[in-house]
Amino acid sequence: MRFALGALLLLSLNVIAAEAPLRFVVSDSWAMPMVQIENGRPTQGILHDIMLSLATQVGMPAEFHVLPRARVQNAMDHGEVDIRCYISPSWLPNPSGDSIWSVTLLVQRDLLIGRRGSPLSVNLADLPQQSIGTVLGYSYPTLQPLFDADRLHREDARNQELVLDKLLAGRYRYAVSNQWTLDWFNQRLLPDRQLQSVALVHEQTVGCYVRNDPKVPVQRILGTLLHMKMSGEIDDIIRLYTGNPAANP
Repeated sequence: MRFALGALLLLSLNVIAAEAPLRFVVSDSWAMPMVQIENGRPTQGILHDIMLSLATQVGMPAEFHVLPRARVQNAMDHGEVDIRCYISPSWLPNPSGDSIWSVTLLVQRDLLIGRRGSPLSVNLADLPQQSIGTVLGYSYPTLQPLFDADRLHREDARNQELVLDKLLAGRYRYAVSNQWTLDWFNQRLLPDRQLQSVALVHEQTVGCYVRNDPKVPVQRILGTLLHMKMSGEIDDIIRLYTGNPAANP
């Protein structure tokens, strides 16, 4: 009887362990085509599909924690989540030694965006003093010297789509957006209203990093991400939402 109860308990523990979720942190500042957030949960998008496929291939259910950007790193540091994606080491002021980085998965191209009728190209250093649209908590290394010199001023919005909405409404002359979000945003606009890129602000490779914890299958996660990249799966996901995998390393 004791043996039977012990075997049953062991089986129950194994089932619980097998069902332990892989916890992803999702910033509420992301916008399509990176992530669509509905009722506090991601439902589609490039990053959603990458994370969901990763969890499936690792053999764990995906659990998404949608947080304000300012709380994302704290959640990683305190073990509330296991994986943070779409991130570069240069974006972290104090990278944790308790995390392990994946291979490069994507390239983010930040662009200076203007309304239709703006100059086709501008030199960032020649911009007159003005406010530009930015995302709250985002780092813009190329523009930071201009912010520090009081040449340009940040006008932050909660997410990337709101930044472009305000630009379209004329709240400022220019805003910063990544290429994919700009292309997605323009799909809903008539050609004579579409926003346009006028300068490349910054190009940065990004990936994921995993909390180095014995309870997290770190090497299996990193190996799966490598396979997803090398097999072309990530390019296929990008193509699904953008039409091409351009600017992907």
